Amino acid sequence: MQELTQEELTRYSRHLILPEVGLAGQQRLKNSRVLVIGTGGLGSPVALYLAAAGVGTLGLVDFDVVDETNLQRQIIHGTRDLMRPKIASARDRIEDINPYINVEAFETRLDSSNALKIFRDFDVVIDGTDNYATRYLVNDACVLLNKPNIYGSIFRFEGQASVFHYNNGPCYRCLYPAPPPPGLVPSCSEGGVLGVLPGIIGCIQANEAIKVLLGSGEPLSARLLLFDAWKMKFRELKLRKDPKCPICGENPTITALVDYEEFCGLKKHDNDEPIESINAADLKVLLDTKPDTVQIIDIREPHETAMGMLPRSRTVPFGQVVRRKNEFDAQVLNVFVCKIGIRSELAIRALRDAGFNGKLANLKDGTNAWAAEIDDSVISY
Repeated sequence: MQELTQEELTRYSRHLILPEVGLAGQQRLKNSRVLVIGTGGLGSPVALYLAAAGVGTLGLVDFDVVDETNLQRQIIHGTRDLMRPKIASARDRIEDINPYINVEAFETRLDSSNALKIFRDFDVVIDGTDNYATRYLVNDACVLLNKPNIYGSIFRFEGQASVFHYNNGPCYRCLYPAPPPPGLVPSCSEGGVLGVLPGIIGCIQANEAIKVLLGSGEPLSARLLLFDAWKMKFRELKLRKDPKCPICGENPTITALVDYEEFCGLKKHDNDEPIESINAADLKVLLDTKPDTVQIIDIREPHETAMGMLPRSRTVPFGQVVRRKNEFDAQVLNVFVCKIGIRSELAIRALRDAGFNGKLANLKDGTNAWAAEIDDSVISY
């Protein structure tokens, strides 16, 4: 076991005088290895506070680069880091906070081919991801390797936190046996998120990780913490281990990692009817030369359309598209528009399933592409 240096004794003195931590606890933190999945909204406060707390080795998994829209909440990155790999920016900030810890960087997309190898040498895994496929992947890898999974998620003003598969407690699949249908729950990039919310939930995750590493306190195992930032309310739900859980139950059927995009219904299949798309430049030409042959349907919410719309657009929020299908002219090209082209593609598929036989197309990359290529008065967000 690595001993604390004189410099570290001074640095961590406020921990050392806590009887619940003390010298033995701080040495335990120094000799711990924690893996943080993602260095975004949740991963930022997690990594910063665990580094400051003296966790000896922090592993970071991320493959993204810093974008201007990240800076409203991802506090580990700064303006000077724009377009840098997030993992490089995060490493620099962590090492500035605490030069006495080690950072192991995995600049890669986490998937079924590498998760077990990456997770294997860490004591605790912290889930800072923002999509269901990776959450199920993280959960399953933790169960298979018998690692605690410190869970957090955020959306708009609400957050959740728990500790899964700790001391044989329930796992993520015990709480959510199946993912929601694709597109039902928008991502933060589409639905938005209050900037301070991931800071609050991420700090809770860091707090839970410290308790698990110390083997003391009352971790959130078998409990789900719910937080509403707008109403400033906390609630707690008790969780029970599902004896029929397919991975941690009495007779598990999942004994290896699976295809999580397939599991979450995100993969396109050969028998899926392709959806026609149109790029911003071609749509602009069509509007200029043959405006009567095209109808633009903006399926975003009112607070989004307030940031700018394409010309000749009509608004039909995503949740109303199928119900209002008779309002669409089947004799012209109906171009569906959202922020980045994901919700609009789902709207087109829903219309097809509902029996609409008119001409349909999806604006490739959504209003963000229109803002970047055609009209900068439309806000990219």
